[in-house]
Amino acid sequence: MIKVIGVDPGLADTGIGIVQGCGLTVNSYAYGSISTAKTEIMACRLESIYNRIRQVLDEESPDLMVVEDVFSLEKFPKSGIVLGKVCGVILLAGIQAGVELAEVPVRQAKQILTGNGNASKAQLERAVRHTLGMAVPIRPFHASDALGLALIGLFRYHAR
Repeated sequence: MIKVIGVDPGLADTGIGIVQGCGLTVNSYAYGSISTAKTEIMACRLESIYNRIRQVLDEESPDLMVVEDVFSLEKFPKSGIVLGKVCGVILLAGIQAGVELAEVPVRQAKQILTGNGNASKAQLERAVRHTLGMAVPIRPFHASDALGLALIGLFRYHAR
């Protein structure tokens, strides 16, 4: 049995999903998010994300952490830069905790989980919920995305 943590980076909200299982069987899961206040300066928000991710990694001792890869929209280049900073502290926390890391592009994650690389957040959430056999919607969507990344890690890790 292995444990995988998925992380959907975001400055305001970073989603975290944890799955434990073997092969295509999920034995347990948990999810949540890390929120930071817009009133805090960037460095403090990044430190909060780093500290919380590091705490989760230390408590959970996962075999693998799967992080959504950085992307940038041409219309909003600054968002891509901010997302890169968030990903940087998340990856740093993972490597310092000695966890194997993988990055998955968002379109690839959507393709794997829904069959459509352009799926909406709602479609992705339904696919993750269906895979886990959950009746109640997963909120926030960042947590759902993170659970999806963790599932991809579980299924791919087993295949190695």
